[in-house]
Amino acid sequence: MATKDLQLHVERRAESGTSSARALRANGKVPLVLYGHGSVPESFAVELRAFEDLLLHGGRTGMITLTDDGKMKDTALVREIQRDPVSRRIIHADLLRVSANESVRARVPVVATGSARGVRDFGGVMDVLVHEIEIEGPANALPSQIEIDVTELGIHEHAVAGDALLPKGFALVTSTDTVIIAIEPSKTAHQLEEAAAPTLEEAQPEVIGEKEKPEAESAP
Repeated sequence: MATKDLQLHVERRAESGTSSARALRANGKVPLVLYGHGSVPESFAVELRAFEDLLLHGGRTGMITLTDDGKMKDTALVREIQRDPVSRRIIHADLLRVSANESVRARVPVVATGSARGVRDFGGVMDVLVHEIEIEGPANALPSQIEIDVTELGIHEHAVAGDALLPKGFALVTSTDTVIIAIEPSKTAHQLEEAAAPTLEEAQPEVIGEKEKPEAESAP
């Protein structure tokens, strides 16, 4: 489960816009926007290091208490994070205002558990096709990750979203038949399979007893 006691000190921004945001980033801060519950979006700033530390300790999916000068401000969820395409540094974040028991939808990372039979016994490889699934449940109990047991998966078998182990009180939003994890032959094994497969010409059966028909004789 995500850490429940997540707090983040924020500062109200007097100015907004590109120039203001650049100045904040130059001083080691990140601009935030808080929206939701029908209120006008509010602009804040937060220390970059404090925000990154929060994300590492469950803040990516957990409910966060925002404080302003030590006073409780709001509770919110991180909805979107923007990063610099080169440095990968966080440059902006959107937060959604929520109440503790409010039902919300969130995308949560998927983690495979166990050692797949196809990998363990037959040298296959595990391919994670979808890294997050969407679930719905109480905001104050959102898990930090969702597990899928792959122990019994053999070669050419897969796990779907419906196989995910959801916490009590949560429902799956992602389609249940969405393929999340697949077990496939290794590249070398796949090449050997292709090499062993007969070509179309080789695979055609011989017709027993069929003889070549003589050319029709010319009429006298």
